[in-house]
Amino acid sequence: MPRFKQVDVFTTVRYKGNAVAVIYDADDLTTDQMLNIARWTNLAETTFIVKKTSPEADYGLRIFTPDEELPFAGHPTLGSAFALIEDGIITPKNGKVVQECKAGLVDIAIDENTSVLTFKLPYAKFHPIPKQAIQELEKSLGKTIIGEPVLIETGPKWAMFEFMSAEDVLDLNIDLAKIGQLSEKNGWIGIGVFGKHESGKYELRNIVPSPGVTEDPGCGSGSAALGAYLSIHKKEPIESIEITQGSPVNRDARIHVEIGKDDGSIFVGGNAVTCFEGNYST
Repeated sequence: MPRFKQVDVFTTVRYKGNAVAVIYDADDLTTDQMLNIARWTNLAETTFIVKKTSPEADYGLRIFTPDEELPFAGHPTLGSAFALIEDGIITPKNGKVVQECKAGLVDIAIDENTSVLTFKLPYAKFHPIPKQAIQELEKSLGKTIIGEPVLIETGPKWAMFEFMSAEDVLDLNIDLAKIGQLSEKNGWIGIGVFGKHESGKYELRNIVPSPGVTEDPGCGSGSAALGAYLSIHKKEPIESIEITQGSPVNRDARIHVEIGKDDGSIFVGGNAVTCFEGNYST
């Protein structure tokens, strides 16, 4: 029987990060079967290891939420790479592996000293958010939005909203019905709301109005969107940021984002640890 793993990402402490189910040897599964498995695991994302088609890649990956397939997602990318490296199925070359997914080739670096895995964001695309949607969301959340909100596509499409402080972010009135209505109307997967702690770290919440997954406890694509918001959209001269995420859902994800000095590329990293492994059947 083929194998699977469930990996906790953006943490060194089991059950405190964001879980991803990694399904091995998935070439013979149909898209419908993959979606059914993703619905059953009921996690934010489930990944399927498939044969690569590019000679530059080390492995192929398909990524599913309980509702749809995604071209790219952050914590599933790091969790899948971690699982394959841990099992010796792939071996880093010069501290790097290459993933092939719907978004193309994704570079993932592995720090031998800290075991931190870091992906390079394939792309960040910016789209305006209608003023009416901003006003409706602000009224619903019950706090003042600052800056200029923007929709950032980093695989999923995150509507990004900045608040005065981390405390404001943690104290928001989360109305899933309203967020779902606005997300469906405007083509968002959900919202990313963020503010800064006095320590300088950012508190990030990614709210996804879908069945089974309402608040992402550690979001790689959302963290990449935050890095892109600050460095590209606001043009802040930052080299890196630290993000905490998940406390409203009893998690403690720790995410590191770096901005490339030469080209402004976005890099997102963190640790991972295996929680479960075994076999699966179709």
